[in-house]
Amino acid sequence: METFESLVRAEFVPKNTYLNTASTGLLPARAVDAMQAAVESVAAGQAQDMFADVEAARAAFGRITGVPDRRVAAGASVAVYSGLIAAALPAGAEVLTAEGEFASLVNPFHVRGDLKVRQVPLERVAESVRPGTALVAVSAAQSADGRVADLDAIREAARERGARTFVDASQSAGWLPIEADAYDYVVAVAFKWLLCPRGVTFLVVPEDLGGLTPVFAGWVAGEEPWDSCYGPVEELARSARRFDESPSLFSYAGARRSLALIEELGVANVRDHDLALADRFRAGLAALGREPVPAPGSAIVSVPGLGRRQAELSRAGIEVSDRAGHLRAAFHLYNTPADVDRLLDALSGRLP
Repeated sequence: METFESLVRAEFVPKNTYLNTASTGLLPARAVDAMQAAVESVAAGQAQDMFADVEAARAAFGRITGVPDRRVAAGASVAVYSGLIAAALPAGAEVLTAEGEFASLVNPFHVRGDLKVRQVPLERVAESVRPGTALVAVSAAQSADGRVADLDAIREAARERGARTFVDASQSAGWLPIEADAYDYVVAVAFKWLLCPRGVTFLVVPEDLGGLTPVFAGWVAGEEPWDSCYGPVEELARSARRFDESPSLFSYAGARRSLALIEELGVANVRDHDLALADRFRAGLAALGREPVPAPGSAIVSVPGLGRRQAELSRAGIEVSDRAGHLRAAFHLYNTPADVDRLLDALSGRLP
C-alpha cells in the first residue's frame, strides 16, 4: 500500500525549495503526462474526449467539498463567478466583505455601482452581519497573510439575519476541509492548493441553483450541449452546469488527475502535513525574534517586514512571495522539514 510520502515522491521532483503554493501549486507528474497526451492527440487529428475530463474533475471537486456533482459548475475564473452572483442582487443590496480581500472575489460587487459594499476587519465579519445584509462574501483563508475566517460564526450570523453566504476557498481547498453544503455559494480556483493547471475554477451552488441567472450561458450550458450549438439554447441544464464556462479542455485533462491525487492523499492528511510544517516555521521565527501575522491553523505564514528579501531568496533557490511588504511562505504536501529549515537558515544568514 502506497504511503503519503511515496505518493508524493512519485509525483513531484522540485528543483528548488518551493514554498509558494499560495501563488501557484506544482503540477503532479500524472497531470503533466495527461496534458501532454491531450495536446498530442489534437496535433495528430485524433482528439481524445476531454469533455469526459471536465465531468470527472467536476465530480472530484464535489467529493472533496462534500456535494453532488450536479451542484458544481466548471469554469475558469473566480471573478466571472463573483460577477454572476453580483448580477443576481437587487439594486441597493448590501454586501459585507472583509477588508483586504482578494480583488477577484469582491471587485464585481463594487463595479455594479448600485450595491452597498461594506468592508470590515476579518475578525469582525460575523458580528457585522445585520438585518438587511443580502450577502456575506469572504475567503476561507486570506490570500495576503493566511488568516483563517471563522466560517461557522459567519454562517450562523448570516442565517439568523437572512443573508446568503459566498465563500472563496481558493487559498484553502486542498488542505483545509470544507463542507460546501454549509454555504450558499463556494468558489475556488484550482491552480493553487488543488494542484491543477491554470484555467480551472469551480462554483458550488444550492440545490435550487441559488436564484442565479446564467447571464453568460453558451452552448455548454444546455441540457443537451451538442444540440445547443445554434440559436438560443432551448433548454438550459437542470443542474449547476448551466453556469459552466466553455472549458479550457487541456487544463481539465490535467485537473482530473490532480484532483484524483488530492483524493488519494486525503485532505485531512494534507492538512496535518501542511500545518506541521507551518508550525515548525513559526517556531523557528520565534527563535529568530520574528513575529508572523497571527494565523493559527493556517498553512500560510506571513512575516511583516521581510517581503523585501523575496528576490534575494529566489536567487538562492527559495521561492516565496512578497505581499504588501510581508514575506509569505506557503507549505504544502510536497514540502519537507528540510525546506522549512532551509528558509530559516536563509533568513538568519546561515545559508552558504
